[in-house]
Amino acid sequence: MKMDSDLLHSPAVGLAEEEEADMNDWKLPLAFMKKRHSEKIEGSKALAQSWRMKDRMKTVSVALVLCLNVGVDPPDVVKTSPCARLECWIDPLSMSPQKALETIGANLQKQYENWQPRARYKQSLDPTVDEVKKLCTSLRRNAKEERVLFHYNGHGVPRPTVNGEIWVFNKNYTQYIPLSIYDLQTWMGSPSIFVYDCSNAGIIVKSFKQFALQREQELEVAAINPSHPLAQMPLPPSMKNCIQLAACEASELLPMNPDLPADLFTSCLTTPIKIALRWFCMQKSAKLVPGVTLDLIEKIPGRLNDRRTPLGELNWIFTAITDTIAWNVLPRDLFQKLFRQDLLVASLFRNFLLAERIMRSYNCTPVSSPRLPPTYMHAMWQAWDLAVDICLSQLPTIIEEGTAFRHSPFFAEQLTAFQVWLTMGVENRNPPEQLPIVLQVLLSQVHRLRALDLLGRFLDLGPWAVSLALSVGIFPYVLKLLQSSARELRPLLVFIWAKILAVDSSCQADLVKDNGHKYFLSVLADSYMPAEHRTMAVFILAVIVNSYNTGQEACLQGNLIANCLEQLSDPHPLLRQWVAICLGRIWQNFDPARWCGVRDSAHEKLYTLLSDPIPEVRCAAVFALGTFVGNSAERTDHSTTIDHNVAMMLAQLINDGSPVVRKELVVALSHLVVQYESNFCTVALQFIEEEKNYTVPSPANTAEPGNLTPVRDSPAIPRLRSVNSYTNIRAATSARNLNKSLQNLNLNEEGGPAAFSPGNLSTSSSASSTLGSPDNDEYILSFETIDKMRRVSSYSSLNSLIGVSFNSVYTQIWRVLLHLAADPFPEVSDLAMKVLNSIAYKATMNARPQRILDSGSLTQSAPASPTSKGTHIHQAGGSPPMPSTSSSSLTNEVPKPPAREQPATRPPYTPTLGGQAPHSHQFPRTRKMFDKGPEQAAEDGDDPGGHRNYISPSLQTGLCDWSAKYFAQPVMKIPEEHDMESQVRMERQWRFLRNSRVRRQSRGITQRGVSRLDDQIFINRNPGVPSVVKFHPFNTCIAVADKDSICFWDWEKGERLDYFYNGNPRYTRITAMEYLNGHDCSLLLTATDDGALRIWKNFADQKNPEMVTAWQGLSDMLPTTRGQPSASAHSAGMVVDWEQETGLLMTSGDVRVIRIWDTDREMKVQDIPTGADSCVTSLSCDSQHSLIVAGLGDGSVRVFDRRMGPNDCRVMTYREHGAWVVKAHLQKETDGHIISVSVNGDVRFFEPRTPDSINVLQTVKGLTALDIHPQANLFACGSMNQFIAVYNINGDVISNIKYYDGFMGQRIGAISCLAFHPYWPHLAVGSNDYYMSIYSAEKRLR
Repeated sequence: MKMDSDLLHSPAVGLAEEEEADMNDWKLPLAFMKKRHSEKIEGSKALAQSWRMKDRMKTVSVALVLCLNVGVDPPDVVKTSPCARLECWIDPLSMSPQKALETIGANLQKQYENWQPRARYKQSLDPTVDEVKKLCTSLRRNAKEERVLFHYNGHGVPRPTVNGEIWVFNKNYTQYIPLSIYDLQTWMGSPSIFVYDCSNAGIIVKSFKQFALQREQELEVAAINPSHPLAQMPLPPSMKNCIQLAACEASELLPMNPDLPADLFTSCLTTPIKIALRWFCMQKSAKLVPGVTLDLIEKIPGRLNDRRTPLGELNWIFTAITDTIAWNVLPRDLFQKLFRQDLLVASLFRNFLLAERIMRSYNCTPVSSPRLPPTYMHAMWQAWDLAVDICLSQLPTIIEEGTAFRHSPFFAEQLTAFQVWLTMGVENRNPPEQLPIVLQVLLSQVHRLRALDLLGRFLDLGPWAVSLALSVGIFPYVLKLLQSSARELRPLLVFIWAKILAVDSSCQADLVKDNGHKYFLSVLADSYMPAEHRTMAVFILAVIVNSYNTGQEACLQGNLIANCLEQLSDPHPLLRQWVAICLGRIWQNFDPARWCGVRDSAHEKLYTLLSDPIPEVRCAAVFALGTFVGNSAERTDHSTTIDHNVAMMLAQLINDGSPVVRKELVVALSHLVVQYESNFCTVALQFIEEEKNYTVPSPANTAEPGNLTPVRDSPAIPRLRSVNSYTNIRAATSARNLNKSLQNLNLNEEGGPAAFSPGNLSTSSSASSTLGSPDNDEYILSFETIDKMRRVSSYSSLNSLIGVSFNSVYTQIWRVLLHLAADPFPEVSDLAMKVLNSIAYKATMNARPQRILDSGSLTQSAPASPTSKGTHIHQAGGSPPMPSTSSSSLTNEVPKPPAREQPATRPPYTPTLGGQAPHSHQFPRTRKMFDKGPEQAAEDGDDPGGHRNYISPSLQTGLCDWSAKYFAQPVMKIPEEHDMESQVRMERQWRFLRNSRVRRQSRGITQRGVSRLDDQIFINRNPGVPSVVKFHPFNTCIAVADKDSICFWDWEKGERLDYFYNGNPRYTRITAMEYLNGHDCSLLLTATDDGALRIWKNFADQKNPEMVTAWQGLSDMLPTTRGQPSASAHSAGMVVDWEQETGLLMTSGDVRVIRIWDTDREMKVQDIPTGADSCVTSLSCDSQHSLIVAGLGDGSVRVFDRRMGPNDCRVMTYREHGAWVVKAHLQKETDGHIISVSVNGDVRFFEPRTPDSINVLQTVKGLTALDIHPQANLFACGSMNQFIAVYNINGDVISNIKYYDGFMGQRIGAISCLAFHPYWPHLAVGSNDYYMSIYSAEKRLR
């Protein structure tokens, strides 16, 4: 919307005005603004889920290599005195050297066993090279592909060498023997993990990497050169999967502080809590915790793995904190690899973070490969210090006085931090640090409820949050919780699982494997559960049974079908929708479920949903019935009867107001077509024969004067193809290009009598309208043919013509598909065309070749001309004739090169001589874009099975995936339109202020009285003859419709904003337009005289016009006078009146009823019989009093009260006019009159309660158009005799307009339409000479 600068600066935007605008506009409901109108009906793009561990690993074998040589110090280390002595918390000098060595080895093994009790441990104490080799190779042999750990303690040997060697002993312990890391790599193989606890350990890590690189290069050489010695060898293992942990950098010595153990690194890795507490006591800050000594620490009560004890709780907090630090600092994939893949590796790395913190305080930097970012300064360590502080401060009293242990507030506080993140944060920011802690808390019953609640709120933020939570590792926890019977967890778990499955549906298998589906079955069956939780449960079950046979079987045994059927009538629409989808999925290609459904008469119970007020629910019911008939198992008579019943029930939805439902209907019927293919082929052949023998009185034959010029088939003129290419026209750029090319053309043809319009383009050649589906397949049945079939089947007494029993189900379904192929909504018609053509293709393929040869029209294209309406299939040349390059600019596609076997010189339309061979013998009809074409045609030319590409049993609309998106999107967030600060809300507020300004300023003018109305404020030549004009109520835009396109002008600036094709077939024309939601986000409704309604958005605002929805408002328009030369004199076309307050749309025209549509439900709510034998020419309604006034072609004016039954709703009939009523208007005021005018120019005023008119005025004869100003008490008449007269309500002429303003002042053409602005005193006039002008009151008034 353009912001008017004067609005923004006008001081009058005061409070009173705001309140007035708020009162009306804020309360008005909006039509066609639901998700199904604004989004594409398709699922969200699946995020690649990387959270599943592709290769979970176990460390199965551990080599503990200790080179201590107790009592003998290596020559290259000078020790301090006193010095760190403890190894594995044992003083080696306190016992004999051999005993010390064995005790230390045993202790080290125990320390490791705390983390991985199931591994095989082998100690190698003060070993030789051979012993190490034997140990490593045997462990690798037993471990196969699993991981092996090599722990090296080198405190009794020299430091590692720069050549990449570590030291061991000779047999007699008289020498130190070097052991190359290269050999160690070879023996250990991969995957492995190495721990080096010795000085200068970083050297080993460097050498290891160099050797690994050297191996890679040798392998590459060997791969190229077969004579290389390595080429014959078995492949040595890749070292990429090896992990190393080293105690210090290459140049550093281990700390020798006597208060620390000598193997500080090993202590950190294997006894982290013990060393962490000792280190805490050694810090200065420990003095703040009185009474805590190193001796006391040894006495902390409890066990590490019992979370209720002090020691266990500290261990739990430590795990949570180190996990959290790692998750926040490491890249995701590295975190997965080190902290989630292998339990022992994860524990060692968590403890490694502690080692880094403690050892850095003694100037030692532990090293790892893969390298980790530094973590020793992370803020979470302060939380750890606090937890230790709180725990230790209780120690003296617990030990001395036996007081109870107070649990740490750590987890509760972290949950609060997470909650703050959830409530306070902005949308785009870093993920919450506390996520891994929430995971740990799920283990504790105390906080579990709160943790699940917060986790649910986090997952609700969107798919990214679900992916994050899964990558932290939440999955096994929430899976395990499904075994809990706690009722209070049910709503939370159901919510969490719905969120997970909406993002990653592959979890269906895990759920069934763990019997998780039973949990959700019980939730669904629990009638005390609120509807939204049962909805989520049924959504989860629908995912479990979705194309997953095991899931279908499990849920069938769990009585899912009976549970679902009980809830079909639940008042909660989303639950009804998902129950239907779940049913449709459980019996999709699963026959036992279908028969279970039959036994419970599921299909009959689903019928009630076909008339549900919510379109999505109707859609889901159609989906369920579609898969119900779409099962490919053997058919019995019983099941055929059921299929027929279902088909006939579905057929009733043919005129449903929602295209989403009709698309689903085509798919459901296509399942039936696939099942009963041969029957449909028979019907198709009959119809094809029939259509050839029968000529429909085609409205296109009666040319409209001045509107049908043969258009040359030359590259210069882009051709607007009829309905079919319409999908392309809607493609992004094309609508614009098309409009631009049309604009340019108008400039060239300005002078000619036959101006260019999409209307006459589409009549240029029927060959051009052969239906090109979006993927450019050629179709056997063109749109024309199908349309003709449709009309044949409805006008002629087909009984006599068709041999099949006329009313067989197959004939009727074929008819329904024909009808859907002409659907005004392109996606529906495309789908239906696919289905019809697939059957027509098979039918003509299977029919004998002679038959095809005889029916020449099937295989040969007659030269194109506007009137020849046979079945056009192009000669056997392959691709459809392309109207040269220009058409590609329309359809925005690369033009297809002509098929190879077609001589390039041949003009596109001339039939080849003797080209009678049916296509099937040349090559398949349905060439795919990447088909091989004619070479392979010979093999599969006669094979109908090769052409499933038109219609496959898996034809789908994406409805279910689109519905599932609801669960992936935030459910708890305030919708944007209710958020006072949101952009959407601000824009709406601005529009409502603009509206109230227009109302206020225009009221000022009309109350002063308008004495003249002939100031021409706008004139322009429209691209087509204007047939309907409509002012936008609040902005400066006016819509002008010609036969089949709409042009938008800005009347203030005098420029054209947009011009696009409405998409109606060529023998129809636009007869009415309305703005919906004019006060807010406007949509434009167009009605054509075949009864179709289309609704457009994004027009006139630099975007591409898009069709929001379209439907057949009136299905049985009487075709007698459609498209006649002086159409307006004979046929009313379709007339509509829109009521924004109630969202109701009244439609009528060349029918005998007034049909009322509820746009909220997108369904017909009422048919009011007019009781007359002529068409309705004008409608006007009043929402306050439920009255509808209709003017009719026989001159009568009828008043209906829509609250009453069909027989007594006509409350008044006035028969004072002698001729066709041009307009009947019901004034909106409380004591409003009915004003009606006939062709003869007599204006009559009626009081709704009295039987006779209270006033009559006589105006001009030969009236062609009239409008009444709703505010200003004016009415204007347009005449065939080329003038406009404006009258006030007393019948005085205030203006007579005969000439255009300007230099030549030429005479106005015959008036084709006119309309007043709803507020301003502006009158728009369209005339047969293509001009559209706007007149207004004098300038001084405005």
